[in-house]
Amino acid sequence: MGDSPGEGFGTVVGREEAVAAAAGPEDQELDSVINGNDLLGEDEDLVEVEDSDDDLADEAGEVEGADEDLADEADEDDEDSEEDDLSSLEDEGDIAADYIEALLDIADLDGDIDMDVEGDRAVVSVVGATLDELVGDEGEVLEALQELTRLAVHRKTGTRARLMLDVGGFRVRRRAELADLGRSVADEVTRTGEPKKLRAMSPFERKIIHDAVAVAGLRSESEGEEPNRRVVVFPAG
Repeated sequence: MGDSPGEGFGTVVGREEAVAAAAGPEDQELDSVINGNDLLGEDEDLVEVEDSDDDLADEAGEVEGADEDLADEADEDDEDSEEDDLSSLEDEGDIAADYIEALLDIADLDGDIDMDVEGDRAVVSVVGATLDELVGDEGEVLEALQELTRLAVHRKTGTRARLMLDVGGFRVRRRAELADLGRSVADEVTRTGEPKKLRAMSPFERKIIHDAVAVAGLRSESEGEEPNRRVVVFPAG
């Protein structure tokens, strides 16, 4: 055999090719599955997913911030609405006070006028020693005067007023009397188990009866037409 280089030997192959040639089919399949470039591509995909999650989190934070801004604006709107309502009621009270003051001057009656806001209505009170003629025996004159005052306010504001007029503390005393009556009737209906119909009352008086009966755990309704509308108290159940 000759001694010339390469003679008697096969073609020289590289290391990687030799390893590939020596590897079995299963190893080649595994190598094709576990490919570094493929894994790198998957890592890049994961990074993109993570970036997408971060973007979604940022968007969620922006939405939450917008919701908080809307809630703050709603609270401010509610506060503005309450202030507007209070201002409107105070205006009603001022108009009513001016009307009553002019009426007292015409009737040559003395009285001090107080104005306040209770709940959702203005309250105008006339305090004096000689004002029984503005109340009447059962408050009928006071009710008529209150309606005239409400009409005067309506003509000025264009909206129906729910203001309450009191003269000489009549309504304060009447409120206490009617609350006692409501509790007494509730006790009677509970004891007898029979409904009880009361005399005709004004809306102001009926409201006090309804409240007292409700506190006692019974039910009451108003029936009839004004001015003969009255409260009926029913037993529980």
